[in-house]
Amino acid sequence: MDESIYLDEARDPLIIAEGWMKDGKDVAIATVVETWGSAPRPVGSHLVIDAEGNFHGSVSGGCVEGAVVAEAIDVIDSGKAKMLEFGVADETAWQVGLSCGGRIKVYVERLG
Repeated sequence: MDESIYLDEARDPLIIAEGWMKDGKDVAIATVVETWGSAPRPVGSHLVIDAEGNFHGSVSGGCVEGAVVAEAIDVIDSGKAKMLEFGVADETAWQVGLSCGGRIKVYVERLG
């Protein structure tokens, strides 16, 4: 079994988020909740974001992270969770680079 596929404490987004919160940072978490077709990351993948736009993890292999980070900062400010959807038929997805032929649904919520 390939041990490199498992996250250690230095790379696990949930542990990173916990550390940021202990440091007094406001944090949001984005989670892939649904995928269709050719999706770059599986359901359950996480991206954690702080109020300054720092992030760790991945929900799309890099192709929509910028858009998710921007939405997450809004979620941190408002406290209201959002459901985001990106797909090849979505003009926004082309703008941010999700042209892999699939669709992903990402839930973004503030922690704490």
